[in-house]
Amino acid sequence: MVIYLDVIWLLNFCFDLLLLLLTAFILKRQVKKRRYMLGALIGSSIVLLLFTPFAMFVSHPLGKLLFSVLIVLATFGFQRFRFFFQNLFAFYFVTFLMGGGMIGVHSFLQTNTVIQDGLLISQNDGFGDPISWLFVLTGFPAIWLFSKKRLGEVGAKKRQFDEQVLAEIHIQGETIRLKGLVDSGNQLYDPMTKTPVMIVQADQLMAICGEPFIELMKQSHPVEVMQKLDDQFPLLDRLRLVPYRAVGHDHGFLLCLKPDTVIIYSKTHMIQPAKCFVGMSLSGLSADQEFQSIIHPDMLDGKIIQGVS
Repeated sequence: MVIYLDVIWLLNFCFDLLLLLLTAFILKRQVKKRRYMLGALIGSSIVLLLFTPFAMFVSHPLGKLLFSVLIVLATFGFQRFRFFFQNLFAFYFVTFLMGGGMIGVHSFLQTNTVIQDGLLISQNDGFGDPISWLFVLTGFPAIWLFSKKRLGEVGAKKRQFDEQVLAEIHIQGETIRLKGLVDSGNQLYDPMTKTPVMIVQADQLMAICGEPFIELMKQSHPVEVMQKLDDQFPLLDRLRLVPYRAVGHDHGFLLCLKPDTVIIYSKTHMIQPAKCFVGMSLSGLSADQEFQSIIHPDMLDGKIIQGVS
């Protein structure tokens, strides 16, 4: 049996890196690239220790647990014990998920890759046959993408729709606070950038846009509004036209603003969406004014700033 140390190390480095990326995705953690690399390097260093007198220690469950703790701390840091254990348990969940997937694909393809002492090892009589290298090159990313997609769908189904939240919109130094409804029926995206669009009653943006702009919206088609605006209008570079189609109506355009930031206050978290547009609606969104905005559900997948106590 021929064992290539560089292949073993590369496989396990990639595997650990994918595990950490998927863990961060599940927990919605914002992690710097160098922390991912450090965590993966610590994890893959087990390969080197297996060829030293420390092999028995790193193969022992306690040794593996210690390395798991070091990997999680190096990648996600330590804030409090609850935060740490969330990261550690999620890391193990992803490890078992991906490990099962790798074993399944390995069995399906019948490659020469084996799992030994918790490590993925390429076993060949020479440089490697096409099937084993196909498994190495496509197995990791394919299983990772499949798992990420499925976990995202599970999260979407568990999400609490029709939940009322508080939306805080920041544009050019102005802040608008609105009651919002998270509506699963709002699936409006900008088709060019795939940016989710939240809907806001236009009169709620009077302090930002000015009364003349709102009056112009009432009197003109969205395309005409863009044509009639003076170059000196301070929000001109923030305006977007997003096509949409409502039930029973032809295609239309929604006038949108690109905000600096939007903060969503749910019952449990403060969430900052990575990107979104603020669509302006001239019609009221709620007859009794229980909410003045409709939040796109994908906006809840943004960065969690902090928990709400």
